[in-house]
Amino acid sequence: MARVKIDNYAVAAAPRLGVRGWLRWMWRQVTSMRVALILLLLLALAAIPGSVLPQWPQNAGDTKAFIDNNPFIGPLLDKTGFLDVFGSAWFTAIYVLLFLSLIGCIIPRAIAHYRAMRAPVPPVPSSLARYEPSGAEQTDVDAATAIERARLELRPRSGWLGALTGYRVRVDERSVKTSEGKQGRELAMTADLGHVREFGNLVFHISLVFVLIAVGAGTLFTYRGQAIIVEGRTFTNAAVAYDTFSHGTGFDPANLEPFTVRLDSLDAVFEVDGRPKTFTANVTLQEPGKDKVDAAVQVNRPLQVDGAKMYLQGNGYAPVLTYTDADGNIAFEGPVVFLPQDGVYTSTGVVKVPDVTSGPQVGFEGTLLPSAVVQGDDAISVHPDPSNPVIYFRAFTGDLGLDSGVPQNVYLLDESELSPVRGDDGDPVVFALALGQTATLPDGLGTLSFDELPRFAAMDLRADPSLPWLLAASISMLLGLAVSLFATRRRIWLVATMDTRTTVVRGAALAPTHDGGVEAALDRALAATSGRVPDDVEDDE
Repeated sequence: MARVKIDNYAVAAAPRLGVRGWLRWMWRQVTSMRVALILLLLLALAAIPGSVLPQWPQNAGDTKAFIDNNPFIGPLLDKTGFLDVFGSAWFTAIYVLLFLSLIGCIIPRAIAHYRAMRAPVPPVPSSLARYEPSGAEQTDVDAATAIERARLELRPRSGWLGALTGYRVRVDERSVKTSEGKQGRELAMTADLGHVREFGNLVFHISLVFVLIAVGAGTLFTYRGQAIIVEGRTFTNAAVAYDTFSHGTGFDPANLEPFTVRLDSLDAVFEVDGRPKTFTANVTLQEPGKDKVDAAVQVNRPLQVDGAKMYLQGNGYAPVLTYTDADGNIAFEGPVVFLPQDGVYTSTGVVKVPDVTSGPQVGFEGTLLPSAVVQGDDAISVHPDPSNPVIYFRAFTGDLGLDSGVPQNVYLLDESELSPVRGDDGDPVVFALALGQTATLPDGLGTLSFDELPRFAAMDLRADPSLPWLLAASISMLLGLAVSLFATRRRIWLVATMDTRTTVVRGAALAPTHDGGVEAALDRALAATSGRVPDDVEDDE
């Protein structure tokens, strides 16, 4: 080590770390338990914006609207990755550093634990007088038999589980001086339980690593899609058939199995007061190369298909409407999904008719009342069941904005370029259609008819191949945590006299003060040497 002079005093100059030294120092910092806890806290904090702010992968429309409505903070959050938290570089950096930190903590501890398990069990101290609890037992059997009985009592298990969680036993024969000053012999046994707590700790941390791996794999290979299926219609499992579809970067939508699901009927049962009772979607599943299968999908009872689960997330009405333009051509025909707005299924929907033979484009805003009751100038629905279905419409003409190339919400009507259809009094026209009725629009705009009232089922398909591994790792983590918290370090010593008519077995134990079971364990070991029933067993009886 070099020395430098400062004010005539020789001071040792610290050597420079260099690149290798700095790398070693950084590795030690990253792999310290303190840094691991800090990174775990940072990961939890970093995930909060992902659940509070709109995210591009989950809902691009809401995210774009958020940016448009917040011209300053929106673009700033977008550039810094807060609108795609789980795909951002800084979240990935925290995730990877935490992963490396846990690996760096586990490997040295696992090696040290393995060496400790293979190290010889310490011998019995020369004197047991200073240890508590302690005790003694007399037995008619020889010392070897007595010690063997105690060993079997302390370590009844066999196999790898017993090797990991049971006592490690060491038996020595040693020479001692008797109270008369003569030379004698005795068998000394040590039963050590010092490695179980550390084993549980290692299981917890290794399982935590597998949880992180499973979460990362699930992010890469998962996919999820939502689709609305109307009664009597069929859905095909393809990315373009979903209303919304998202997937991880490691999954290719082209690999979706092209199964089909036909919604035969949706049974909705309500109480008299309108409270929902049961919802059942009766479907027919057709997988490639297999026979058709009839299945029932209920809330929290999904349909298992192609390694994924299809959940029944919602339901409502999709009235079949037909619009005939002024030239007598059918410009629109089919079911329109109306979204429920309250508990009695008052629902709203939109009809957009861009392909009119002549004249302007036409749009309709409708409110469906499944069980309509008129009260003066107002009408309400009193029950979810369709006992008297009526739809109230408002009509608009103009440019629907469908040719602009900008995506639109199919459940909303952009009225910026539209004008309401007005009656002779100059007020916007509002007309009602009961099931089976047809209304003629003013100004020769054509007719609109209410033909049928089927139901729809909102299905949510989720596939995450990492879930079984995540469940197994989570259970293992909880078990390891339980062992590390409730297991104890314990050492029990037994010494049995040899070459005497009556074998005297003395025992003592060493354990933390909070270990309330060590005294009972010592008593069982001493009782086993003579065949006595331990006191705790007698109390139970």
